[in-house]
Amino acid sequence: MKLNGILLASIALAGFGGAAHAQLEKLSAFQKTGGADFTYIEQGGSKAEAIRRTLERITLPEGFSIDLYAIVPDARHIATGPQGIVTFVGTRKNKVWAVTDRDKDRIADEVKDFAPTLPFDIPNGVCFSPDGFLYTAERNRVLVFPAAEFFYESNDVAAFNVIAEGELIPAEEESFNHTARVCDIGPDGKLYISLGQPYNVAPKEKLDLYRETGIGGIIRVNTDGTGREVYTYGVRNSVGQDFHPATGELWWTDNQVDGMGDDIPPGELNRQTEMGQHFGHPWYGGGSVRTNEYKGEEVPVDVVMPVVETVAHAADLGMAFYTGRMFPEKYRNAIFSAQHGSWNRTDPVGARVMVSFIAEDGSVTMEPFAEGWLDAETGEYLGRPVDVGMLRDGSILVSDDLAGALYRISYAAPAQ
Repeated sequence: MKLNGILLASIALAGFGGAAHAQLEKLSAFQKTGGADFTYIEQGGSKAEAIRRTLERITLPEGFSIDLYAIVPDARHIATGPQGIVTFVGTRKNKVWAVTDRDKDRIADEVKDFAPTLPFDIPNGVCFSPDGFLYTAERNRVLVFPAAEFFYESNDVAAFNVIAEGELIPAEEESFNHTARVCDIGPDGKLYISLGQPYNVAPKEKLDLYRETGIGGIIRVNTDGTGREVYTYGVRNSVGQDFHPATGELWWTDNQVDGMGDDIPPGELNRQTEMGQHFGHPWYGGGSVRTNEYKGEEVPVDVVMPVVETVAHAADLGMAFYTGRMFPEKYRNAIFSAQHGSWNRTDPVGARVMVSFIAEDGSVTMEPFAEGWLDAETGEYLGRPVDVGMLRDGSILVSDDLAGALYRISYAAPAQ
């Protein structure tokens, strides 16, 4: 059927995974349906100059530098295509942006909206399959765009339902908060999608429904939307996940309960070693801190505690394992993650990029990597990092939804 100039059809295909060529034949002809004009974002001027002045304040380890890569309004999660042609950026509004560095000078030349005739609803989560299918996880829908890196130049793009509107979560559970989904293709070729739950602490009367649907957890489906299962339980609101390049284990951040005080509960970085593990919510508010609502109750599940407890209310969001070759060897398979910054705290914290090193014994050490977006004197946020992605040259991108920008962090060995 046609929807606002976009060919939108349900996919009734076996997974896209390793059979992309055969699947494209089944998608039938792409029909021209007309389309809206692109919105282009100016990349220079006073806004770019102001952002660059802020970046002069950012501190990094020796040899690293940070530069403005692109002005991208409301920039949230990042997905760079397997061919390295386009970086797609989700938002918590109604746009997905396509960011292109045509001359490969490591500064974007063009930023425009992707599929402008398609009405997105909080398309925060964007992710690619290895064979070039772009997935967008919205508030209550998941779409796939075949060969998005090559078709993005047209405003008339074929989109297909993986999970149709109103079927990701029950419509009555839609909310204005905890709706920023993230997605990833796992080593098993399945699509993993986070489903934050729409409460500060999930009420008892909702627990059975949430356990069944995967709200307050992470679900996985085949890439055609079939075979839905709940992979992770006991999540409050995860907005960052990635798979360890060597072990294939799922790691993810979690935002924990508000209103318990400035210094509790901690945020979390979690490691999941098998399907069906439970990570504590709503009995735990973060780490080993019990929620007030469930404090006197016996915990009826086996709880996996976080591998790292982070600063309370720093809002740990997007994360990615580093698999590039530009950075020194110590960063290989380390986790770069974004702390968005606190709102529920007397003295603000966060607004920085963290790095976590995983030791051979499995222990994890997290430390600041890039910071300075929080003015220590005024408590003012000059930027709020959201997600971390990687370009094919091994540099990393950091999104910022306050400044509306992507930053590029690169490395050059100091002169001896």
